[in-house]
This record gives sequence, C-alpha cells and structure tokens, in this order.
Amino acid sequence: MIVMSISFVAMISPGPDFLIVLRNALGLGRKHGIATALGIGSGLSIHMAYCIMGIGLIISQSIVLFSAIKYIGAAYLLWLGYKSVKSKGWAIEAKSAQNKQKSIGKAFAEGFITNAFNPKATMFFLALFTQVIAPETPISWQFIYGLSIIGLASIWFTTVSVVLTQPKLRAVLAKFSKWIDRVTGVMLIGLGIKIFTEKA
Repeated sequence: MIVMSISFVAMISPGPDFLIVLRNALGLGRKHGIATALGIGSGLSIHMAYCIMGIGLIISQSIVLFSAIKYIGAAYLLWLGYKSVKSKGWAIEAKSAQNKQKSIGKAFAEGFITNAFNPKATMFFLALFTQVIAPETPISWQFIYGLSIIGLASIWFTTVSVVLTQPKLRAVLAKFSKWIDRVTGVMLIGLGIKIFTEKA
C-alpha cells in the first residue's frame, strides 16, 4: 500500500510524462494520447527490470551511467520542446489532426523514450527499490510491485488522455491550441535545461 501511494503521488506531479501526454492527446486526439500513456507504462518496465536485476545498484553508484541517462533524457526533452514551440496549433477533428503525419506507433515511442530516459523516473525507482522495498523481498513480489506501478501509470495517463479529449473541452482548448503547444514546449525546454544543470 505504501509503495502504491508513493507511486501515485509521483505520477500526478506534473513532469515530462504528463506534458508529453498533454501534447499528444490534445494535438492528435484520444488514440494518440492513450498510445503515449501506454508508452510511458512500457518505459517504466525498463526501470523495473534493471532494479530487479541489480543493475540499479550499479547505476546508483556510477556518476557516468547516471549522467548518460540524464543527458540523453534532457536532450530529448529539449528536442520535443523545440518542436512544440514551433507548433502552429492543432485541429479539433481527429482526421484533420492526422495531417501531422504522426502514427500511433510514434506517439507510443515518444511516451516510451520520454519515460525510459527520464532521470526523475530513474531516481524514483532506485529510491523505491533500495529504500522502501527490502533486499530480502522475494523476486516475485518485486515483480508484483513493479507491474502494479506500470499498471497504475498506464491507467492514470490513459484517464488524463480521455478527460483532455472530451469533445466539448477539446473544442474550447482548440481555440488556444497554438499557445497551449508553445507553453508546453517552453515547459519541456525548461525541464530539459533543469535536468542538464542539476548535479547528479
């Protein structure tokens, strides 16, 4: 229960994952938002895997490895932010939105990469598996904890996508789409710069 509570609080805190779901759900529609949410959940499996295998301990002790993850993640956020800042807005109709040529697979990949190289997610899992989950906890239970977090994240961000793409709400937000994309872009760039400049 403690693990799930901590995880949920971490998820609902605004960060790169939320911003990329916001960007894709509003800009391209519900299916793309849900695909992004599932990509984020899949990205969490990477963190779960290396923590269970013990590689997480190596990462936590290696400035080089952690820094590599941090800089790759920050660079990716800067790139996504730049693309959002250049946005000309998005269409209300899903069919019209498709003219941006972004497939469901690409939306999934953006969610996956954003989470897999999110140093905040790395630090969260490292802290969870070294401070909250005891070393003697059976591997089966570690898998259950990890899969529960993945499921919770997928459900949460899918819910966010569904809420954001309610027709009436999306129609209202579409009037400000150019600025929503640009503000989201600035926030992504800000997060990227913050991650670049933070000490390991």
